[in-house]
Amino acid sequence: MEARLNLMASPVAVKAFKHIIAAGNALSESTVPASTRELMMLRASQINGCAGCIDMHTKEAAAAGETAVRLHLVAAWREAKVFTDAERAALELTEQGTRIADAAGGVPDEVWANAAKYYDEDQLADLVTQIAVINAFNRGNVITQQPAGDYEAGMAAKFH
Repeated sequence: MEARLNLMASPVAVKAFKHIIAAGNALSESTVPASTRELMMLRASQINGCAGCIDMHTKEAAAAGETAVRLHLVAAWREAKVFTDAERAALELTEQGTRIADAAGGVPDEVWANAAKYYDEDQLADLVTQIAVINAFNRGNVITQQPAGDYEAGMAAKFH
């Protein structure tokens, strides 16, 4: 499979994606656990059908110590017993924020209130930012049909 377009060959796209990458890098300072953020990025990427991001976030999470069971079950997290209540709240917010066009009125108040039980205001801002950033990457990759499968953990560090 070949990508439709090499975004990194476009000076304008490179400039824009540098800002999106910087926004993602800023989240490394978040007090939301990195494992939660990886699960969120994986779930959004599954919903959006972004093979490149699924490949990346599965491998990054595994390299950081995430278990295969949890990685396999993130697609069916509602029925899985392996996630904490806080992780479940973050995954629900991720799903609702990713599928924002599917529900009139956007993210339901109950979903937000549940997330607010586990995360303070700064962390909620981090969750919202993480959802926005991963959806931006997903959209760029899906539109241009970026191929997946050859990502190795740590490769994203070269973009920092």
